[in-house]
Amino acid sequence: MSVSHYPERDPLALTPADCGRGHACQFCPEEGECKLDKGHHEKRLIEARLADIGQIIMVMANKGGVGKSTVSANVAAGLAAQDYHVGVADADIHGPNQSRFFGFVGERVRLSNKGLPPQAFTYKGIKHPVKVGSLAFMMQSDDTPIVWRDAYKHDFMHHLIGSFDWGPLDFLIIDMPPGTGNELITLADMLEGHDVAALLATTPQEVALMDSLKAVRFCQDRKLPIIGVVENMAGVTCPHCRGEFHVFPRSHLAAALSAAGVESLTQIPLSLALSSGSDTGVPVVLSAPKGPEALAFAPAIAACRAHADSVFAEAAAQSLHDLTQAGLDSPELTQALNAVPPKQRKALREQLNTMLGAPAGTDVKPDH
Repeated sequence: MSVSHYPERDPLALTPADCGRGHACQFCPEEGECKLDKGHHEKRLIEARLADIGQIIMVMANKGGVGKSTVSANVAAGLAAQDYHVGVADADIHGPNQSRFFGFVGERVRLSNKGLPPQAFTYKGIKHPVKVGSLAFMMQSDDTPIVWRDAYKHDFMHHLIGSFDWGPLDFLIIDMPPGTGNELITLADMLEGHDVAALLATTPQEVALMDSLKAVRFCQDRKLPIIGVVENMAGVTCPHCRGEFHVFPRSHLAAALSAAGVESLTQIPLSLALSSGSDTGVPVVLSAPKGPEALAFAPAIAACRAHADSVFAEAAAQSLHDLTQAGLDSPELTQALNAVPPKQRKALREQLNTMLGAPAGTDVKPDH
């Protein structure tokens, strides 16, 4: 589903030599003596990683404390439960919590020539492990504060995408830090031209809504598609009488989102099960798949799937249109057909004739 934003290289052009390692130069013990083009190496790393990733979803909120990490972990786990290959990139430098949400507190990673290996979260019913990459895996201890200037934050955003060995993914969920500062701008620039969309998290509080609308404005200015809004802490169920009530009124939230042209996808309750899930290291959509919390997350997970499907369908339609415009005798199509074994070639030609609306008896000419 993704299309690289880097221009295609001329196969006859001179290409700078590259070490072939899957990590950034800053991690390399030979960096001081290396004479290779470091800029080219970083560009190649990011390009190679993104080429294997389908849909990227940035879970955003301009305000802290509204549940971005909770939404990120549960959406990722919900997609993995539907047999997708999913990764979670923890971009919250000052509060990298995805290690806790997936039970990897205290775990560390060892650098290899392929890069930084993400932790692999497995659980019953999940066919493909959720790959988790976080700064927490590179810290000496979990209570170490990160005191970095913007230049270091900029570099880590590149490491998060380029140096972690994500492999092929259907979805990469990025747990974003609060605000519209350096990390968000760096990632937005880096991912421009790829299949990226935003999933916004907010609470019904007035101050959270005010900040959430700033995130909406950022996405609209950057032409970043917004899948919708997840309303967190949207209600409480009394453990005694089972009655439901709202801690924060939401009428103003619904009106503001409607005025901004953003869809509210679901309302996640303020729940002990959600907080327990982060402490035990298993997202609630997996530990209690039929519980109210998992059911509340279902529309957000479905919306992410629907968005990815629509992007893929649009890309496929554009490819078919380009193929139709090029015609049945285009060199690219002829070359591709000649690579097909002869026994299947005739049937494939007939299918292409039908798809492209060619007159009966028309055929793609073989390349001699």
